[in-house]
Amino acid sequence: MAVKPVVLALSRSGEGTAHRVAEALGAAVHGRKGRVAAADAYFDNALDHARDLFAAGVPVVGVCASGILIRAVAPLLADKTTEPPVVSVADDGSVVVPLLGGHRGANRLAGQIAAALGAVSAVTTAGDVALGVALDEPPAGWRLVNPEHAKGAMAMLLSGAGARICDDEAAKAGWLADLPQGEGLRISCTMEPLDDLGDSHLQFTPQRVALGVGCARNCPPEELGALVDEMMAEAGIVPAAVHSINTLDLKADEPAILALSARLNAPLRLFSAAELDALTARVETPSDVVFAEVGTHSVAEAGALAQSESAILWYPKRKTEMSTCAISVTPMPLVDLQGRGRGKLSIVGIGPGQATWRTPEVSKLVAEAEELVGYGLYIDLLGPLAVGKARSDFPLGGEEARCRYALEQAGRGKNVALVCSGDAGIYAMGALVFELLDRGPDQMGVCDAARRIEVQCSPGVSALQGAAARAGAPLGHDFCAISLSDLLTPRDDILRRLKAAAEGDFVIAFYNPVSKTRRTLLAEGRDILLQHRPADTPVMLASSLGRPEEHIRYRRLEELDVDEVDMLTVVLVGSSNSRIAHLGEGPRMFTPRGYARKIDGDLAG
Repeated sequence: MAVKPVVLALSRSGEGTAHRVAEALGAAVHGRKGRVAAADAYFDNALDHARDLFAAGVPVVGVCASGILIRAVAPLLADKTTEPPVVSVADDGSVVVPLLGGHRGANRLAGQIAAALGAVSAVTTAGDVALGVALDEPPAGWRLVNPEHAKGAMAMLLSGAGARICDDEAAKAGWLADLPQGEGLRISCTMEPLDDLGDSHLQFTPQRVALGVGCARNCPPEELGALVDEMMAEAGIVPAAVHSINTLDLKADEPAILALSARLNAPLRLFSAAELDALTARVETPSDVVFAEVGTHSVAEAGALAQSESAILWYPKRKTEMSTCAISVTPMPLVDLQGRGRGKLSIVGIGPGQATWRTPEVSKLVAEAEELVGYGLYIDLLGPLAVGKARSDFPLGGEEARCRYALEQAGRGKNVALVCSGDAGIYAMGALVFELLDRGPDQMGVCDAARRIEVQCSPGVSALQGAAARAGAPLGHDFCAISLSDLLTPRDDILRRLKAAAEGDFVIAFYNPVSKTRRTLLAEGRDILLQHRPADTPVMLASSLGRPEEHIRYRRLEELDVDEVDMLTVVLVGSSNSRIAHLGEGPRMFTPRGYARKIDGDLAG
C-alpha cells in the first residue's frame, strides 16, 4: 500500500492553502498547535514532526518556507533512492517546489498540486526541465530493464544527443514521444532480452505478462524457480516484463512462491478458490483432481488469467514434480493489481512513548499499516502518525483478544500494526502472537489464513533501556529482568527467580512491580536481595519514562518503599558493585565491569 502524503500547515496565513492541497491529494492536514485553527492532527514542533514523518517514509508537503523542511530532514539524508518525497508550497499557493525525491514522486506531487492551485511548479531536476521526462522513472506499467545506465543516458541527452526509439512496443510508449530525435541514444521498447545495453542503449519493457503458479507444500524454491526461468526463456521475455505472481490464497506462505516474488521483484497476488474457478472456461487444462483437492479446476492457468479480462493464455500450464506455472499476456501494459496481497502483521514497540525514542523502522511500519491494534493509550502516544488510520483499541487485560484480532485481520489480507510500548518482544505481545500462531484452530489458535501471513517484529526501546539511559550505565555488567506480575506466572516461580538473581548478584530490572491488588512481592523481593547485597545498594525508580511527567529518583535498597511505586514505574536494583557518581547535573548510577582493576593495575605498575 502506497503511503499517503501529509500536508503540514505551520501558520494561519498558509492554513487555507494547506486544506486546498490536502483536498487535491486526498491527504490529511497536520497543523502547528496554537498556530492553526483546523487540522486533522496537531504537533508542537515543526522540525521534529517533519523529521519523524520523513523517517517513517511518509511523503511530506509543507506549506511553509523551504528552509524549514530542509533543516528538518537534513540530519536523515542518506540514500536518495529510498527517501520519500518532500515538497514545499508557498503560503499563498503561488509556487510549489519539489525539494527531495523528484524521481520518487515529488515531481508528480508538485505537478498535481500546481494544477489544483493554479501555481508554478518549480521542478529543477535536469531531465524534467530539459526533456520533460525522467528516464529512471517510467510510468506505471513499464519498467526500466537497466536502471544502472539511466544516469549516463540522461547525461548524453542533456549534452545534445538525440534518441532513437525502436522495437515493436514503441507505439505503446507514448510517454517517450517528445524526446529529441537523433542517433546518440537508442531506446528499445521490448519484452525480449537484449545483450548490448549500456549508457547509450536503454531498454524499457511493458509489463504485459502475468505468471500463474502453484506448488505442493514445501516445494523447493529452486524447483519452481527453474521451471519459471525455463518458460520465460522459451517465451523470450525479461524478468522486468512480469507484472505479478498469481496463485491460490492457500499458497500465501509457500517459501517457493515467496522466493519467486522476491527474486523477480513482482508483487504476489492471491485469489480465492471461487475466484479462480470462475475463470475455468478460459483455461486450457482444467482438472477435476485439482478441484477436489483445493476447490478450483485450475491454479496456475486461472492465476495467470486473473489479472485482466483481456489476458490470453500464452504458455499453458507446465509442471514439475512439485510445481506448476502458466504465462498470460495482455495487449497493453498492466497497471492495476487484481486480487489481494499477502496479509502482514507488524509487531512494533514504540518505546516508552516519546517520538524521539521511537525507531525509524517502527515509524515506517506504522505509516504503512492500514489498521492499528493495541491498548488505546499506546496508539494515542503515536500522535499524528496514527491520524487517518483505522484503529482498534483494546483495554488492559484484553491481550489475548488484541493479538487474536490483529492476526485475524491480517489473515484477511490487511497490513496491520500491533502497537506495544517499549519493545514488543519484552513482556509485551510478541510472544503471545507466536503462541497463537503455534496453535491450530482446534487448540484455540487462529484460522489457517492468519497462519499464512507475514509477521515482522521490529525492536523498540524497552523500559529497562530507557531507565538505564536516564540513570547513566547501571546495566554495564550482567543484568536480568523479572516481572512481578503473578497473573500468568505462579508466585512460587517468581520467588525462585528472585532468589536465583539475588544469589547471582545480577542488576535487576523489575517490571510490573505492583498493582492495585498486588503490593507484597516487591517488598519480599527487597528483603530477599538484602540477604545477598549491601543495604546501601542503589535503586533507581523511573516513572512515566519519556513523557512530560517523567520522574526519576534514587533510593538505598533498605529504603525501597512499595508505596512509592506504581505500574508505570520501572525499578532498577543495582548489584553489589553498582555505584552512584555525584556529578554536576546530579547523581548517575553505574555498574563497573572491571576496568577499574585494570586501571589500578596500570597505576601500580
